[in-house]
Amino acid sequence: MPEKTAKTVAKVAAAKPAAAKVAPKSAAAPKPAAPKAAVPAAAPKVAAKPAAAPRVEEKKVVTQRQGFKANEFVVYPAHGVGQILAIEEQEIAGAKLELFVINFMKDKMTLRVPTAKVANVGMRKLSEPSLVKRALETLKGRARVKRTMWSRRAQEYEAKINSGDIVAIAEVVRDLYRSESQPEQSYSERQLYEAALDRLSREIAVVQHSTETEAVKEIESQLAKSPRRGAKAESAEGEAEGDADGDDLDTDGDDTSVADEAA
Repeated sequence: MPEKTAKTVAKVAAAKPAAAKVAPKSAAAPKPAAPKAAVPAAAPKVAAKPAAAPRVEEKKVVTQRQGFKANEFVVYPAHGVGQILAIEEQEIAGAKLELFVINFMKDKMTLRVPTAKVANVGMRKLSEPSLVKRALETLKGRARVKRTMWSRRAQEYEAKINSGDIVAIAEVVRDLYRSESQPEQSYSERQLYEAALDRLSREIAVVQHSTETEAVKEIESQLAKSPRRGAKAESAEGEAEGDADGDDLDTDGDDTSVADEAA
C-alpha cells in the first residue's frame, strides 16, 4: 500500500509541470495580435494633411483687378511710373482688403493701394504712343509764362506734375527749360524742372522700350526746336535780346509770356 501511494503521488507531481508548460503557450499566442491592430490606427492622420493645400492656392489665383494686371507698368500720379508686382489680400482691422503691390524701382519704394480706390487716386495705364507723340510735340511749342508771382506759378507747376497727365507734365518741362544761352534757374525752378523731366522721361522710356537716358536726349532735342530758342541760335543779336528777357524774368519775378514779348 505505501508503494502504491508513492507511485500515485509521483504521477500527480509529474502531471502538474505538464499543465504549467501548456499554460504559457496559450497565454503567449494572443500577444503578436496586439501590434498588428495598432498599425491601421495611424493611417487616417496622414491622409488629413493634404486638405489644407487648396486654400493657399486660392489666395494666389488673383492676377487682375479693375483692368490692371500683375507685372504691368502703371502711372501713379504722386510717384510716376511703377510696376504692379502682385495683387494680394490682407486683413486690416478685421476687414479683408485686396491690394495692388506697386514697386517704384528708381525710388526704391513699394506702395500698396486698395484695388477699390485706384480711380480715386488717379492710377492709370501707360499712355498710348499717339499721346506720347503729342507730348513730344508740346515740347517744341512756345514757352508760356503767366504774369503772376513765382509762388503761385510753382503751385500750378506742382499740380500739373502730380496730375499724372503726360501732356501737362510736358508743358512744365517746356516752360521751365533753360538753354545754355539763358540765365541759370533758381533752386526751386530747377527742382520743379527736374521732377517734371524725370516723370516724363520715365514714361516715354517704358512706352518706347528705351532707356531713360535715351528718353532725356529725345526730350532735349525737341526742346531745342522751340521757335524762340531756334531764333536765338541763328542770330547772336537774338541771343542777346533773349538774355535780356531772361534777366527780367529772374529779377522781377513778374514774367511775361513769349507771345507778349514777340508782339
